[in-house]
Amino acid sequence: MRYIRCVFLLIACALLLAACQAGVRPDAVTGIYYLTSVDGAPIPGNVTHDGVDLFISSGTFIISADGTCLSVTDFAPPGGDTMRREVHAKYVVEDGRLAMTWEGAGVTHGSVDGDTFTMDNHGMIMEYRR
Repeated sequence: MRYIRCVFLLIACALLLAACQAGVRPDAVTGIYYLTSVDGAPIPGNVTHDGVDLFISSGTFIISADGTCLSVTDFAPPGGDTMRREVHAKYVVEDGRLAMTWEGAGVTHGSVDGDTFTMDNHGMIMEYRR
């Protein structure tokens, strides 16, 4: 009888431990993040991606607890006026990473480490800080 109780206790502990490590808590990723670099270049600053030069003046990424997120980026082409790009996505947390499905676009992935959110936007690495 005592052996059976020990086995059940070990199983319960294993299940509890697995549940605690099941993934990233929503409150660990939600928040407002500010763009600090693109492909290692500090923001505000000039960025070249796929042969296109841009000046990025700012960026904000908002991750909400309801499974949605919003990206707002202010940028200007050489000699051009500043433009704002605002895009919405729905996200899920998979294996500790965010998978974001963008409205009218594809899927990108990102991760949160402390106060840093890093997103791979089709080869362009964008880093944000809370």
